[in-house]
Amino acid sequence: MGLISQKSFFCLFLITSVLFILSWFSVLRLSGRTHSLDLSIWQSPKVSSSNKDVIKCSSNREEVLKVFMYDLPSEFHFDLLGWKDKGNKSVWPDIRINIPEYPGGLNLQHSIEYWLTLDLLYSEFVSKDLSGRSAVRVRNSSEADVVFVPFFSSICYNRFSRLKPHEKKTRNTLLQQKLVTYVTSQKEWQKSGGIDHIVVAHHPNSLLDARSQLWPAMFILSDFGRYPPTIANVDKDVIAPYKHVIRSFVNDSSEFDTRPTLLYFQGAIYRKDGGIVRQELFYMLKDEKDVHFSFGSVQKDGIKSATQGMHSSKFCLNIAGDTPSSNRLFDAIASHCVPVIISDDIELPYEDVLDYSEFSIFIRTSDALKEKFVINLTRSIRKDEWTRMWKRLKEVESFFEYQFPSRANDAVQMIWQAIARKVPAIKMKLHKGKRYSRTHAPREGWLNSINLPNNFW
Repeated sequence: MGLISQKSFFCLFLITSVLFILSWFSVLRLSGRTHSLDLSIWQSPKVSSSNKDVIKCSSNREEVLKVFMYDLPSEFHFDLLGWKDKGNKSVWPDIRINIPEYPGGLNLQHSIEYWLTLDLLYSEFVSKDLSGRSAVRVRNSSEADVVFVPFFSSICYNRFSRLKPHEKKTRNTLLQQKLVTYVTSQKEWQKSGGIDHIVVAHHPNSLLDARSQLWPAMFILSDFGRYPPTIANVDKDVIAPYKHVIRSFVNDSSEFDTRPTLLYFQGAIYRKDGGIVRQELFYMLKDEKDVHFSFGSVQKDGIKSATQGMHSSKFCLNIAGDTPSSNRLFDAIASHCVPVIISDDIELPYEDVLDYSEFSIFIRTSDALKEKFVINLTRSIRKDEWTRMWKRLKEVESFFEYQFPSRANDAVQMIWQAIARKVPAIKMKLHKGKRYSRTHAPREGWLNSINLPNNFW
């Protein structure tokens, strides 16, 4: 009996132990679930109307790009427009009283530095109301995210790049030399090596002499067609839209069937470099039905003619010229004429946040030069698809509009936002540059003296 009792007791103990272990293992499995990844936390939260109001109201000065602007002598900016100080001893005009006008015609298409400078000057008068603003001028450079160089490089090239009698150097060349001397001698440049500086050179030929010395700065450009990648590239710099020169299509109630011209192009046809495709397309398309393809310029009511033509066309050709970009793209957007872009190397403004395929047609140059390819493609796009792109054009056109005073999400504010998106990369590079500052102090002008690889940025 004793032996049986011991066996029974042992079996009971064994069964109890097994049950206890199994139950404990079950508890561990249940508790272990808390260590698994709950994917729901990575989903975008649903924003209620009250949350939207909170987000909207939370906008404050800390979220606006803070820009320090050099008080460059007026010969670098508004003097180039014919403005002269009338005894106020200020390098800036009082824009509350008088705003110097920018020359019209094709000069306007590259006037980006003019609008950005006006916006920074105006920000000081509305510093308490920052609604719709993406940037504000600050007077202390230590508070700034970036440093703006207000040199009107495009108008300087357009107006002062021809040598006058008895001149050894053009005014454009002399001002660039003076600009480099001024900027590189400033404490802000010497502190950062220029990495946090903003220089506008929207005309492809502007800043030709100074660009190789100011290249560490962020350039605001129309494209990279005349820049080596070590001087300018999409990672370092910002592409800004041209200012359209034709009239905007206000109160556009047109429809697919009320725009009689299928495909429109008017401009210079015979171009060098990558623009040779224009003349090839001219011979392929000039005799096609419902196609307008002709030479045109701003002379003799050219802008008025182009305005009427684009406003009455379904599709507008934007073909590479001497450089990959052209103001026709932005004229087309202002006309709600669906752009047909034939430019393999084109870079587009704010493309990191804007999907151009929603309102544009892209065609590779190799395909465009195939017989009937362009005309067959445009004719294959039906009314419903065209209408969808036309509606999207009307939604995005304000992103490409330059005006003063600037408004929320217009071209000026969109450029500031594009610059702001580059600031984290700028700060990371500046912070990395300070790693060994205690053991090896960089000499003055260190950034300009080092040999740089092609993929520096």
